[in-house]
Amino acid sequence: MKIFGFAGWSGSGKTTLIEQLIPRFVKRGLRVSMIKHAHHSFDVDQPGKDSYRHRQAGCSEVMVVSDRRWVIMHELRGEREPCLEDQIERISPCDLLLVEGHKHHPLPKLEIWRKDNGKPLLHPDDAHIVAIAADAPLETKLPRFDLNDHEGIEEFILNYNGFR
Repeated sequence: MKIFGFAGWSGSGKTTLIEQLIPRFVKRGLRVSMIKHAHHSFDVDQPGKDSYRHRQAGCSEVMVVSDRRWVIMHELRGEREPCLEDQIERISPCDLLLVEGHKHHPLPKLEIWRKDNGKPLLHPDDAHIVAIAADAPLETKLPRFDLNDHEGIEEFILNYNGFR
């Protein structure tokens, strides 16, 4: 399983770019999975649903299964957030695992940067950033792509991970 990350400040367009790349990888026959780090309290469940009620009643894990998908919701209940390595161990085998967030983790990453965000680049301080996708020209020795160059970014990621 090859692992490739996407890092950037909130509002930089990470999710939008990844959303464009996933179907391209799948079309090439790759099985693609995703780990998305959320900095906020989030819940995929809905109040009033049985699974929500079971978690509220105290279950550590609730699995919901249908003929189309399944999900396990695990309540940390004071435990520490699992590290990325633990998260990777729990993911089913795939060809390419994409990681969004975990911007300071030592894995190869594409930095997504928007000039209007007013935030500094991450790559001068992160040796694991291997390329940059930006909406404005930048002085860098790293490979640089326009944010909308989906084909170029796709080819770079495939080559970087040895799929070409």
